[in-house]
Amino acid sequence: TALTSLYSMCHLKKAVVTLDAMKMLEPCQLKPYSMETERIITVLDETIAKLEMSSLIPRITDSLDRFADMLGPEITNNLIEHQKLSNEMEHLLASSEEEDAMRAEEQQGCLCLLEQRLKCSVRNVLRLLLANPLLCQALKYEAWARESPAEVFINAFGEFRNFMLERLLTSPVEEEEKIQFMEAISLQIKKNAEAITALQAELAAAIQTQEEEKDNVIKDLKTSLQDLAKDCKASIQQVKQEGEKRQKEDLQASQAKCAGLQQDIQQLGAQLSALVLEHRASELALRKRKCRLEMEIVNWIQKYDTDMGEKQAEYEEVHAAYVEEKAQLSLLTEKHAVLLQEYSQIEEERRIRQEKEEQALKELNTMTLAATRIQAFWRGYLVRSLFKSKRKKKKGKGKGKKAKK
Repeated sequence: TALTSLYSMCHLKKAVVTLDAMKMLEPCQLKPYSMETERIITVLDETIAKLEMSSLIPRITDSLDRFADMLGPEITNNLIEHQKLSNEMEHLLASSEEEDAMRAEEQQGCLCLLEQRLKCSVRNVLRLLLANPLLCQALKYEAWARESPAEVFINAFGEFRNFMLERLLTSPVEEEEKIQFMEAISLQIKKNAEAITALQAELAAAIQTQEEEKDNVIKDLKTSLQDLAKDCKASIQQVKQEGEKRQKEDLQASQAKCAGLQQDIQQLGAQLSALVLEHRASELALRKRKCRLEMEIVNWIQKYDTDMGEKQAEYEEVHAAYVEEKAQLSLLTEKHAVLLQEYSQIEEERRIRQEKEEQALKELNTMTLAATRIQAFWRGYLVRSLFKSKRKKKKGKGKGKKAKK
């Protein structure tokens, strides 16, 4: 228990130290960007991008036909030229290994010149590729299969970039604090190592004690196993005797049972033969019935095909008549629409004419009534005038008679 507690305390101290280290190295403890830092990191990022694209150039040149449409004529021509220079370089290196040392200086000069041309070709290709960021992304997606040394170098350069960023963002005071902190961690690790060594010694002593106790227990178990083996031998001998006796009894019983089963087999064989004969007769009858039914089915199928052919012909005739009648119906529908429109116009004209006639009849009735009233008024006026004139004449006559008298 004491060893366990000490071991857990060591782990706790390690966890505390690790937590302090993480707090010490947190990005929030770093100072913000400066212009020089930003320029350095930009240069490193551009270098990583160039390294990634330059590592993709061999794969692009190997599959230039597939990438020609994506790259365009200018980049394709530069890549073809670069591939030619690469082949010349490989050929020159292979020939320099095979030939003697007399032409070594001449080949070295050609190699230097070819190396300069190859560097210029790589720079031109990278300049054209990096001028189009979308093309770079597409090429990374399409041709992302670098060789392991190039991948290792790019990863190492990325780690170098992160290390430089951390160093550039760390002030001298923070660097000094980090060094002191690392020294404190080293001292703590040394103390922990000493404590672990002491704990391991105690653990070894405890294991030795446990091993001795295990040896004593094993000796006791071996003694008890020997006694148990002796007892088992006697019990095994007794079980063997009982088993042999039981085996003889079972053998006699099995022989009697086998004889009974043999008789049953013979009886069942006779029954099977009789059933086979019976079933063969019934099978023959069923086969005949099956053949008859098959013939009937074939006849019914032929009759069905004939009927369906007739129905199909009838259907086609009806369908043709239907199509013709449908065409006639559409034509009659169009004519009906035209006639309906003309009928509507005629009805409208009739309605207008009837309204005019009714209006004229109303006016005629009004005028007739007015004329009748005017005539009646005129007749009354004439009658009244006549009566008045007659009255005046009568009155004149009466006055004349009176005057004569």
